[in-house]
Amino acid sequence: MSETALDAAFFVRWMTAAAAVIDREADRLTELDSPIGDADHGRNMQRGFAAVVKVLADEPPATPGAVLVAAGRQLISSVGGASGPLYGTLLRRAGKALGEAPQVSAQELRSALGTGVDAVAQLGTSAPGDKTMLDALVPGVAALETSFGAAAGAAEEGALATVPMQARKGRASYLGARSIGHQDPGATSSALLFAALADVAE
Repeated sequence: MSETALDAAFFVRWMTAAAAVIDREADRLTELDSPIGDADHGRNMQRGFAAVVKVLADEPPATPGAVLVAAGRQLISSVGGASGPLYGTLLRRAGKALGEAPQVSAQELRSALGTGVDAVAQLGTSAPGDKTMLDALVPGVAALETSFGAAAGAAEEGALATVPMQARKGRASYLGARSIGHQDPGATSSALLFAALADVAE
């Protein structure tokens, strides 16, 4: 993993890239959510990340940690359903773990995201294999040890691996065996987060 220092501007670019890819993929995310959820994941994420971009542009935070905390706070207040609290917790906890350093290393980002993922698991009382966003987040963070590109690939593979799983958490779990055969929308949007990170790191 590169030890290039990552500053607040890098993190703003990451959130902006995430908003752009989620905007492009919103219809697909909603399509994935339709058979096993409320058919609103794409729209909710699209609205939330658009609000994140606006708040970061209006009041640019001075540190990487502050960028993630601001983004997380905005997602909690503007995204409906379970996604807002889960994504908001992921970014806020990661931002708090980064502290007030003006620049952070890729390894520090990996560690901070690990803290955020642990908080998501606790909030959702879920684990990898439950057919949730953790199925993309956990392998994505682990692969950050290698590179940003490896993290994006691992998260995407994790999202695809949810197709044969039976959901054990969230709205999809009510469907029992009927949740098998569908890709989890939360894992898919989590993979997009890593794809955006890899894009801005190139």
